[in-house]
Amino acid sequence: MDNIERFAFLSRAALVLADALGYVPDVVHAHDWQAGLAPVYVNTVCWGSPLHASASVFTIHNLEYQGAAAPAAMNVTGLGAEHFNSDEFEHFGTFNIMKAAIRHSTLIATVSPTYAREIQTPPQGAGLDGELRGRSSDLRGILNGIDTEEWDPATDSHIAARYDATDLAGKLVCKAALQKEAGLPERPDVAVLGLVSRLVRQKGIDVLAAALDRVLSLDVQLVVLGMGDPELLGQLGQIAARHAGRFRLWTEFSNPRAHRIEAGADFFLMPSRFEPCGLNQMYSLRYGTLPIVRATGGLADTVVNYDERTGAGTGFVLADLDPGSLFNTIGWAVSTWYDRPEAVTRMRQAAMAEDNSWAHAARQYEALYREAIVRRHPERAAELR
Repeated sequence: MDNIERFAFLSRAALVLADALGYVPDVVHAHDWQAGLAPVYVNTVCWGSPLHASASVFTIHNLEYQGAAAPAAMNVTGLGAEHFNSDEFEHFGTFNIMKAAIRHSTLIATVSPTYAREIQTPPQGAGLDGELRGRSSDLRGILNGIDTEEWDPATDSHIAARYDATDLAGKLVCKAALQKEAGLPERPDVAVLGLVSRLVRQKGIDVLAAALDRVLSLDVQLVVLGMGDPELLGQLGQIAARHAGRFRLWTEFSNPRAHRIEAGADFFLMPSRFEPCGLNQMYSLRYGTLPIVRATGGLADTVVNYDERTGAGTGFVLADLDPGSLFNTIGWAVSTWYDRPEAVTRMRQAAMAEDNSWAHAARQYEALYREAIVRRHPERAAELR
């Protein structure tokens, strides 16, 4: 209940500390509503201090969470009541930190190019799509990267055997080890589906649950690891009981086990309703575990749909999130596994060749910071070119 107080303190304290240290950053980079007051403070309480010269970048990781509260929360910010207006904090009668951050920041970023477009539309704008359309020229989408040292099948200490794109033999060892750990028949010839996720509606788990009896009628095995909504957990538990030889559900999270699922599965399920960026599909690509994803957010930006004519692609993509479409896409992936194994091998190698490290994102963030500084200080354009 005291989130507004705690995060207002965090944002203000960060700037007070910088001022006390005599440190004037070129850019103040705030992430999500929890730090959203920082760019507001740069433009208000820091007006007479050196920190007012700082540019600001505000990154939206998930637009659904906005720091909304009753209007009285305005008092907690330390700003005057005059800031509770439709150009700053007031949003349909409520107090909204994310709206104020969008209005006050020099530039705005989010964690994938597709999500940057999606959040400017009513279906995924969470009531702030109009604000974001108003600043569309200042909004950038930059994909997150993954830790390629922790997530590397060639060196991963959590998995049964190491492997890389030039020698996939170790992946078959990892598959057998995963089947054994899950208490499933150790069959190299069966397609294994994996899922590691929060088990909530955002991740499309309700749609998956509705399709699972049909999916498990195919010759497949399914391993799921995650925690989440109790109702969905109950549904999955009942399905697992009906298909004990094909479906293993783990509801206590384990990072080593997550690694073993990525290494041992043949396909990885991510049927998300929305996914600002997503990391598991990038882990899967690195481990040669072909993602089955919905075309949304970062999933659309990182997974290339299989083309049966050319054999190109790195996974299987569905457009419509409903049980029938999900079943058909999983069925397509599984039939490819059985009927065109050479295509699966080609896709695995292509997937493992992808570079989803932070190196590319870092270059984009450097360019974003330079742009923000020039917006704040046009006279520095030649210096930062």
